Amino acid sequence: MLLICSYLKFDAIMKKSELLLTALSVPLDYLALLAAALLAHSIRFLPSITAIRPVVFELPFDDYLKLAAVIALVWIGVFALAGLYRVRGSRKLAHEVGRVFLASAAAMAAVMAVMFFTRLLFDSRFVLLVGWGLAVLFVSLERIALAVAQRMAYKSGFGVHRAVVIGDTSAADRLIEVLSKQPVFGLKPIGRWSEFNEIVAAQLNRLVEHDAVDTIIDAGVTGRREQSESLVNFTNIHHLEYLYLPDVIGTRVTGLKVSTIGGIPVVEVKRTPLDGWGRIVKRFFDILASIILLIISLPFQFLIALFVKIDSTGPVFFTYRRVGQRGRPFTFVKFRSMVEGAHKMRYDPEFQAQYKNLREGSPMIKFKNDPRITKVGKFIRRFSLDEIPQLWLVLAGKLSLVGPRPHEVEEVAKYDDHHRLVLSVKPGVTGLAQVSGRSDLNFEEEVRLDLHYIENWSLALDLQVLFRTPWAVLRNRQSE
Repeated sequence: MLLICSYLKFDAIMKKSELLLTALSVPLDYLALLAAALLAHSIRFLPSITAIRPVVFELPFDDYLKLAAVIALVWIGVFALAGLYRVRGSRKLAHEVGRVFLASAAAMAAVMAVMFFTRLLFDSRFVLLVGWGLAVLFVSLERIALAVAQRMAYKSGFGVHRAVVIGDTSAADRLIEVLSKQPVFGLKPIGRWSEFNEIVAAQLNRLVEHDAVDTIIDAGVTGRREQSESLVNFTNIHHLEYLYLPDVIGTRVTGLKVSTIGGIPVVEVKRTPLDGWGRIVKRFFDILASIILLIISLPFQFLIALFVKIDSTGPVFFTYRRVGQRGRPFTFVKFRSMVEGAHKMRYDPEFQAQYKNLREGSPMIKFKNDPRITKVGKFIRRFSLDEIPQLWLVLAGKLSLVGPRPHEVEEVAKYDDHHRLVLSVKPGVTGLAQVSGRSDLNFEEEVRLDLHYIENWSLALDLQVLFRTPWAVLRNRQSE
C-alpha cells in the first residue's frame, strides 16, 4: 500500500487543477515573503524593541522595500531549485512544510553570504532573522491552505482523474482499496479489468469517446508482458495518461527511483527517505539540537549525578551494550536508576518467576513493581531524566534524537525477520512509538510505528515527535 501511494504521488499526473495550484503558488509565495519582510521591519521599530536594542543604522523605507522585493525573487528562485514548483498530484502537508523550511534556510544562507562578502545590505541582523522566521511561517501557512484546498477539491470531485485499473495482481487489489478510501490522491477508480484484450479495448474506446476516462493504470497482468506493451500503445494513440504500478512481490517499500542504465529503465526500491540527502539533513539537525540541549541541561546533569551518588552505592552512570544501526552493538549510557547488579538479575530465572514480566510474548522484559529501582531512580525514570546522557551519544553519532528504541543484544537475538527492519536506521532518544504510547504498547505495535517512521521520515516528522515527547512523559507520569 505504501508502495502504491508513494509511486503515484511523485509521478507526472498533470491536470488543470494541479497546474492552477502550482501557478498560484508562485505569486502567493512572493506575497507571503514580502509580507514577512514588511512585518519584520515594523517589529524592529516597535518602542518595546528599540528600548532594548536601539537602532544604529536605518535604511530608508523605499530602499528597504526595493531590497526586500529583490531578496524575495532570490527566495523564489531557491524554492524553484528545491522543487517546490513541480506540478504534482496530492500535496503532503508535513513534506510541504519541511521543504519550505529547508529551502528558506538555504535562501537565508545565500543572503547572509552576500552580506558577508559585499556588505551592501542593510545592517540589521534582527530584521533578517525575524524576517526569515516569518517567511517560513507565512509560506508554510499559505502552502497548507493550498494543500487543504486541493484536498477539499478532490473530495468534491473537482480535478480528480478518472482512472481505469488493468491487472490481476495483489498490487491492483491494494490500489483499488487505497484510492476508494482516500480521494486525496486525486485518482478515482471507475473500472477494472483483470487483463487487456480486444474486448476490453473496445469498452475503453467507448469511455474515450464519451470523455469518461483520463488515466489508465497498468497494475500488472501476471505472466502476460505483451498485454502491457499493447496497453502502452493504446494510451499513446488515445492520449491517455499511463501509470505503471510494479508489484514488488507484496513487500514493504517506501519509494521508487527510476533511472536508466545504457538506455534500459531501472527501478530502484528505496527503503527510507533517510537514504541519501535525508541522512545528511538529519545528522546536521542532530548535531545542532544536541549541542543546544546539552548546554541547557548541563546544570541538571550535575545535580542528578550528585543525587544518584548520594542515594545508593555504585557508579553514577549505567553503561551496557545495545544494538544500533545495521545490528552493530554500541555502549549505551544512562544515569543509574537501579541497584548495582540489576542487569544480571533481569535474566535470573528465579527473579523472573517472582516478579511478573509485563511484556510476555515479546523479546522485551519489563517487571511489575520492579524492586531494583532506587528512590532517586523512581523520580528520574518518571520524568525520563535518566536518559539525558544519551544526548552525548547523539553528538557522537551513535544515536539520533528521534528513531526506534534501541534494544538490548539479548532482546534483538529473539527478533523475527520483520522486526530487524527497524535496525536499518539509527536508534533514537525518543521516537514515534514512545510518544504514541510509551511502554503501554505491545511489541508488535511498537515495531509497526517504528517502521512507519522509517518509511515516512521527514524533518517535520522529527520535529513533531520532539514536540510531543514532553507531553508523552507527563502523560505517562499521570497514568502511574
